[in-house]
Amino acid sequence: MHHKPCLDHADVIKILDAARALAWTHHWPVSIAVVDEGGHLMGLYRLDGAPAITSEMAIAKARTAALGRRESRQFEDTINQGRTAFLSAPGLEGMLEGGVPMMAGGYLVGAVGVSGVKSSEDAQIAKAGIASVVPPGG
Repeated sequence: MHHKPCLDHADVIKILDAARALAWTHHWPVSIAVVDEGGHLMGLYRLDGAPAITSEMAIAKARTAALGRRESRQFEDTINQGRTAFLSAPGLEGMLEGGVPMMAGGYLVGAVGVSGVKSSEDAQIAKAGIASVVPPGG
């Protein structure tokens, strides 16, 4: 039997708060979602001014990163390189940059998804949240 780290409520709040702090610094109206390793929502912030669709996109990006065990950007790149059949992958709806998996001790523990600004900025916010609980290199 393996023992692995997992996210708890305090971790989720820390991630959301760190991501929100970066977004606020730049006045970016985004939604931020944290999911567990199975892609199940654990926490969501929709900041003032963020369009309603951003909450759904943030969850989808986080879920895609968790289930795929890679940044959602990699799925977007695969599709943009011509493998459009990948659009039919089951359970992956957020195949746009902004979803980042969270590794700790070599295990996937969840993911963070952000939506509302440029995709690269979404990913930057997600990584800031993750860095608040997992050191670089996980």
